Amino acid sequence: MAYVYDDQNIFAKILRGEIPNSTVLETKYSLAFRDVAPQAPDHILVIPRGPYVTFDHFAANATDAEIVDFTRTIGDVCRMTTLDPDNGDGYRLIANAGDHGVQDVPHLHVHILGGRVLGRMLSSTD
Repeated sequence: MAYVYDDQNIFAKILRGEIPNSTVLETKYSLAFRDVAPQAPDHILVIPRGPYVTFDHFAANATDAEIVDFTRTIGDVCRMTTLDPDNGDGYRLIANAGDHGVQDVPHLHVHILGGRVLGRMLSSTD
């Protein structure tokens, strides 16, 4: 599959500073910020600074430094917000990809959700 990155997506604009955000953590390769339409008391998005569309695109093309930084940023945010099971009650990570995954923004992003019981992940549909 050829990944086509749209540099006009909302996350690209946030990374360029064209749209403000509520930053939680910034690193050399990643940005974490609060979702503008939170689905839980804690709802934070973590995005890589590079032009990656989905997680598989990122895993195949990102540098080792980008991959390590992105992964550690997610863990750091969980600890900073006390969502990690050692300090809080846990969290859920969600990364949507493509049409069936209902990906709204064509830039890799992970949702970190917590602060309440989130229910089952999926229910079966007939």
